[in-house]
Amino acid sequence: MSRPLRKTILITGASSGLGEGMARLFAAKGRNLALCARRLDRLEALKAELLQKHPGIRIELRALDVNQHDQVFAVFNEFKQAFGTIDRVIVNAGLGKGQPIGKGRFDANLQTAQTNFIAALAQCEAAVGIFREQKAGHLVTISSMSAMRGLPRNLTTYAATKAGLAALTEGIRAELLKTPIKVTTIFPGYIETELSGKSAGKTPMMVDGESGSRALVAAIEREPATACVPAWPWTLMGWIMRNAPLSVVARMS
Repeated sequence: MSRPLRKTILITGASSGLGEGMARLFAAKGRNLALCARRLDRLEALKAELLQKHPGIRIELRALDVNQHDQVFAVFNEFKQAFGTIDRVIVNAGLGKGQPIGKGRFDANLQTAQTNFIAALAQCEAAVGIFREQKAGHLVTISSMSAMRGLPRNLTTYAATKAGLAALTEGIRAELLKTPIKVTTIFPGYIETELSGKSAGKTPMMVDGESGSRALVAAIEREPATACVPAWPWTLMGWIMRNAPLSVVARMS
């Protein structure tokens, strides 16, 4: 059975990194875009660039801090009213920072937990509410390969939030199995972004942002239940991470 064309795509955290990369590629495919992020100036520059290259598409922008939960619902509904329908929502906004547990940096870990899980819950609630009303749609959440296991040091809270997001998404998928609404969890491996910073050149298996974004978009377009991205080597690495002794996983991270 052929998949429906997802003409209008909403992306959170679209002002940089993977969100910006996905926006560029979906624009090249002729899709309409609903883009939101905290930095509206960067969204406006991206919109101008994309419309110059792809004048046949429509792009709507909204400033959004996903930790302002009422704003999430308001912005998603504004996009719905502007376009008439939202065909796909990509829950992408997130934080990569964290600190070892018990080292006095609860503030940093709390911010990561709130942004990567609680704010993602708000986005999923808003998106699925729209999809239920439409009786159609595709929810995509951007988790992480770190969700496969508990990880030490600065990754502990980050990995836990991404595992929580993956479990949340699977629960939504279970709820919607017998409906036309599709649900996908994406597990990116190491993809170079602004968040990766200076560590990018030292990280094995890291791909550049453009290649990573292309792999993400290709996976999302297939609409699988789950996908490790890029598929090689991360599908294999996922199996290793889930099955290796924790001491081995800790040394790998």
